[in-house]
Amino acid sequence: MNDIHEFHHEGHDHYSQGHEDQASMPFDERHPLWASERVELRSVGIDIGTSTTHLMFSHLVLQRQGISLSSRFRLVEKQVTYESPVLLTPFIDGLTIDVNALSAFFAEAYRAAKVTPQEIDTGAVIITGEAARKDNAAAIADLFSGQAGKFVCATAGPNLEGKMAAYGSGAVEKSGDQSGGGATVMNVDVGGGTSKVVIAQNGSVIDTAALNIGGRLFVLDQAGRIIRIEESGGMVAEAIGINLKIGDSPSREEKQQVAKALAEALFEVVERKPLSPLTQRLLITPPLAFEGKIDTVLFSGGVSEYIYGYEKAGHGDLGDILAQELKGQVSSPSFGIPMEEPAQRIRATVVGASQYTIQVSGSTIFISQDGLLPLHNLPVVAPRITDLTREGVKFAIRESFRHLDMPEAEYPVALALHWSQDPSYRWL
Repeated sequence: MNDIHEFHHEGHDHYSQGHEDQASMPFDERHPLWASERVELRSVGIDIGTSTTHLMFSHLVLQRQGISLSSRFRLVEKQVTYESPVLLTPFIDGLTIDVNALSAFFAEAYRAAKVTPQEIDTGAVIITGEAARKDNAAAIADLFSGQAGKFVCATAGPNLEGKMAAYGSGAVEKSGDQSGGGATVMNVDVGGGTSKVVIAQNGSVIDTAALNIGGRLFVLDQAGRIIRIEESGGMVAEAIGINLKIGDSPSREEKQQVAKALAEALFEVVERKPLSPLTQRLLITPPLAFEGKIDTVLFSGGVSEYIYGYEKAGHGDLGDILAQELKGQVSSPSFGIPMEEPAQRIRATVVGASQYTIQVSGSTIFISQDGLLPLHNLPVVAPRITDLTREGVKFAIRESFRHLDMPEAEYPVALALHWSQDPSYRWL
């Protein structure tokens, strides 16, 4: 998060048992030290995607993990306080997102949630998928980050978007659930313009991949005529021998053929099969490197609403037809991985943005230069360091930049280091 929070113990070691309010509270909460061990935050996540835009407000509770003042805080409670309606992302034309329409939607959501921007402690505005590639994506990021309080992120490449979806869908949490023995969980987030495949193990994301595959690569008007074609949609149609252009009215069979090709390409990556030339062209990241067994697969994103049967109506795109093709791939005997329902479907990314982008500092902070903090809107790079050597740390940091789709050394970032031990001079 953007602001550094410092907490100081006050030296109290007792409490009054005669106070009526304190007596009714659990021991931990009535203890004077509780205030320095617990942090409550109001968070918002805003997801602007190729096909949909929505907001989610959350109340978060973080608690110190250990007795040491340098112990980190962990998210222990999360409660959604308001979910906005899902808006079809408005476009003025094929290349320009309607910033004014988004701004009005944004303001109305704050009014409905009865929250002002000043009351937001932290959160994220995430521009994802095809929306992040549009001409005015940077202007949208500036608009929302300026209005909506203290945000940790502005735009998300496919790897980061996939991670957020995997956290929001519950896939990461499920992989670390030791009561069930733990599991290797795959989350497939199928949106309007991109699909992200994430593998989680032991409560962490261990691999990601993304493709230009989604339900809104073709957008049709109410008469069934094409009014927008994404580049990858045209590429797929051409590869299977269908000539589609703006103004055409594709038949049901033609739409099914395109959806079938998209589903087959996605599952080549999901099943880690040899990749066809078309799939290689649709990939926007390297394919999955993990070769181990997958215990269960979850789907999230807008297309997942059709996969699990929560949405029936069409929205002038390929979403419903693509979902049927994906269900056919999952139910094939050759697939063999059980599909389970996620905790969140279409809202997975915004949940991940609003609830899993936060880390509160401990109490032992040293600032070498007055006026250096606070810093705002810095991307956070969090390398997974397994080899605590000079080369090992360098490799982990570079891998983190790659997974976040970020160029190195082009703008300031925050570097977050995680390890299982408590901080010590020797490890530092």
